[in-house]
Amino acid sequence: MENNLELEDGVQFDPGFIKHMSAIIPNIEYAYNALGRIKSFNQKKQQFKMFYPKILTLLETYMSFYAGSILWAVYIKTLGNKPLLNNICYGGEYDESEILSEVDFVRNYLDQLKKDVKYYAGQDFTYDPQYLTILEAYKEFLKENKGFVNAQTTDDIVIPKTFKTPDEKELDEIFEKIYEVNDTGKLKELLPLVSTVI
Repeated sequence: MENNLELEDGVQFDPGFIKHMSAIIPNIEYAYNALGRIKSFNQKKQQFKMFYPKILTLLETYMSFYAGSILWAVYIKTLGNKPLLNNICYGGEYDESEILSEVDFVRNYLDQLKKDVKYYAGQDFTYDPQYLTILEAYKEFLKENKGFVNAQTTDDIVIPKTFKTPDEKELDEIFEKIYEVNDTGKLKELLPLVSTVI
């Protein structure tokens, strides 16, 4: 298997997470628009129960993506000053509210989902408390880096002072796991490693 994460001429801005993602806001809006078209409450309940596992998977994938992005940044900062390859944010305009809109949406949606699960499924929804830690850390990370619109090299990446510094063994684990999940698509396997950084 070829290692395409680290190259002689630089490191990838995205180590390969994006190919395993599907956009959270349009997917959740789609689910709620579908619910909104149903008149009967019993049918709404059935429909919600169908969407619920997909919504949980989406949330887990996004938390894993945010965690993975932080882990990758911390890892590549240790490689010396290298060009960042394929930074899709570079050269854009920094608009803080726009940059943070997705993270804010996900944070607010966790509270909304709690109410909706109670309402439609009569169940209690609880999420891993680590989710809030990840969301706060990712938000801080995006702000400090101004959405990566000026990031051309690894030196341009800012690691917030509140983050922890992993030791060499942990850095190796981070790299190995990122390499593995890029192949398998199981981004959630990154979640246990995030405690080495935040």
